[in-house]
Amino acid sequence: MVTLAVRGADQVWVRFAGRRAGQLLVSLWVLVTASFAMIHVLPGDPVRAALGPTAPLDLIEQRRAALGLDDPLWQQYLHYLAHLLTGDLGVSMTSGLPVRDVIGDRIGSTAGMAVLAFAVAVAVSVPLGTLMAVVARDGRRRGGDWFVTSASVVVATIPEFLLAVGLVFVFGVQLHWAPVAGRAGPGSYVLPVLSLAIGPALMLARIVRVEMLTVLGSDYIRTARAKRVRGTALYLRHALPNALTAALTMGGLMLGALVAGTVLVENIFAWPGLGGTIVQSILAKDYPTVEGVVLVYGAGVLLVNLAVDVALAVLDPRSTIRAA
Repeated sequence: MVTLAVRGADQVWVRFAGRRAGQLLVSLWVLVTASFAMIHVLPGDPVRAALGPTAPLDLIEQRRAALGLDDPLWQQYLHYLAHLLTGDLGVSMTSGLPVRDVIGDRIGSTAGMAVLAFAVAVAVSVPLGTLMAVVARDGRRRGGDWFVTSASVVVATIPEFLLAVGLVFVFGVQLHWAPVAGRAGPGSYVLPVLSLAIGPALMLARIVRVEMLTVLGSDYIRTARAKRVRGTALYLRHALPNALTAALTMGGLMLGALVAGTVLVENIFAWPGLGGTIVQSILAKDYPTVEGVVLVYGAGVLLVNLAVDVALAVLDPRSTIRAA
């Protein structure tokens, strides 16, 4: 019986992994198709944009033929898909470099900023949310709890780019505490990371607060109090681990949003990452680079969501796998 139960569990996990892998592939295909369609319907000639307004007409026609831009759009699409299946992202129309190399040079800057912002958001939100819950539960500082909760709601709704502009003005231009552009040393990370991390940190703190209040009102916490478990041991050992499940779920989903948010923040801080690259490529109508960067961004977000799903399935197999 035990052997049959183990085999049944294995089959459930195999079906779960198969569904998630299928959803990931379909999502990637939709992403690739949408990015190809959107960049090709934009007005303007990418070859003219790459060679400049004074380029001779015969040179432009030769370049268009060499890039296959004279072919019907469906042929260009199939050609693009065929190259993707071999791992070929094409060649940049503006720099002449392989798109894979362009992305490889800049993806580290973007990933480093997003991961650091996520770490800051988690490091701030967990103790802040726990403190807010403790204060709210005691009921002795309702004014303070109301102020912190209201302030977090207001600040969390400010868009990242507007928050970035405000941080640049206050801490860069007025106080000169941190550099406002480029990537040169640890100090250059401060303002871009804060721009990305403040909103998610406050949102996560509110989630931790709500979950912690629920846990603190549960029976096993009352039992622990009856056994004279107090203070730090009660909150950190018994309450916090059970309150973090929902926060970690939302945190994983927010990591995907953080990656997408780097596009605006990188352009404000002149950060040498993929966000600046995609904006410059769109302006130059550099089809292969735009398609490649969009694919990397989309694949990153989808993989983060997949990792969250797998983590939830491990933590709570009954609900997650059945829901899948």
